[in-house]
Amino acid sequence: MLELPEAVVIAEQVGTVLRGKRIESVTANRSPHKFAWFYGDPGGYNSLLRGNAIEGAVPCGGMVEIWAGPACILLGDGVSLRYFPAGERLPSKHQLLIEFDDSSSLVGSVQMYGGLWAFPAGEFDNQYYLVAKQKPSPLTDEFDYAYFGSLLEGEKLESLSAKAFLATGQRIPGLGNGVLQDILWAARIHPRRKVATLSDEELRILFRSV
Repeated sequence: MLELPEAVVIAEQVGTVLRGKRIESVTANRSPHKFAWFYGDPGGYNSLLRGNAIEGAVPCGGMVEIWAGPACILLGDGVSLRYFPAGERLPSKHQLLIEFDDSSSLVGSVQMYGGLWAFPAGEFDNQYYLVAKQKPSPLTDEFDYAYFGSLLEGEKLESLSAKAFLATGQRIPGLGNGVLQDILWAARIHPRRKVATLSDEELRILFRSV
């Protein structure tokens, strides 16, 4: 499942391998999946993306946003991406196939659930996406201790555990059950420990661990 660390790595790989490649054709929903989500009619992806060049990619919480001219491709939690150089055999089943002008391909597939959205830039109103774009990433300078402290304001701290604080409510987009275990272990804080019982020193240690 995609969380922030995986999204960062995949975005870097997309920028390195795919930047400059022009999209030749797109096939979406070839193998229908009940829990594969698309933007509008996936049959329109080809006309939206064909002819556009990949310009780069950025992590967006636990999602990867790929820029392709006036359009965006957003890949969410649960999507497995594979790149195939020219001449390699492609899988017969997939939910998204992007073929480039150099005969290489990018294949997206969903096992349990996942989003494979392609849309004109600025037109996707998914709340998780918008919040992830709005809030600073823990990997940026904007995510300082003052901002971290502001996430605690107005919360019902008496009943909120450290695990719930980190992984729920879209407080820190891209942090899920996987990465938070490492964060809490490094901070030496039990997942069920109530945030209200943490001292200022412990909160600072938790911040540095994040």
